[in-house]
Amino acid sequence: MKHGKKYVESAKLVDRANLYTTKEALDLVAQTSKAKFDETVEVHIRLGVDSRHADQQVRGAVVLPNGTGKDVRVAVFAKGDLAKAAQEAGADFVGDADLVTKIQGGWMDFDVAIASPDMMGFVGRLGKVLGPRGLMPSPKAGTVTMDVAKAVTEAKAGKIEYRLDKSNIIHCPIGKVSFGTEKLMENFNALLDAVIKAKPEAAKGQYIKSCAVASTMGPGVRINPAKVGSAASVD
Repeated sequence: MKHGKKYVESAKLVDRANLYTTKEALDLVAQTSKAKFDETVEVHIRLGVDSRHADQQVRGAVVLPNGTGKDVRVAVFAKGDLAKAAQEAGADFVGDADLVTKIQGGWMDFDVAIASPDMMGFVGRLGKVLGPRGLMPSPKAGTVTMDVAKAVTEAKAGKIEYRLDKSNIIHCPIGKVSFGTEKLMENFNALLDAVIKAKPEAAKGQYIKSCAVASTMGPGVRINPAKVGSAASVD
């Protein structure tokens, strides 16, 4: 794969054979961010599990202490008092069967979907549309709930969902380069703490196989997987 001049220059600052501390890695991410826009910082975690087995799934959600730096558009499937509560909590779009029809027609201008349990009969029809985009409401992620107001507030505050892909890797944003190392570390540790807590009982051997951070346009920086999360972070 051919990279641009800025990427090549940035990559020279990173020792690909080295495993950095979280602080060192995030400092490097800032140094290697050369784009003219405020790049997103992403974490990539390879786990020692097999996502093909139901008892080794890793999925959940966590509210990042400093948010994601993104203006999150929230769509809520609810009616009656719950619809009113969602609107008052700041939901961008609220509806029931009409919202389902709108999405079936191709409308997708939202980042998070939340639903009250009684609406899942309708929302289930959108599985093939929302599922592949990671937008399908889920009880595990806290996006199928009677407390839609709380779910909306958390989504707006920077709640992110983490889940394994087919390669047993979790990919998650933890903020913007402009946040600075301290805030990014707080968000990183919150995510890693949640992933570590979600370790399946069926998982054997080393749980976190590898971990890396990178900005949108920058090179990946590898972090020592034995020293991640709040308990291990001594940076």
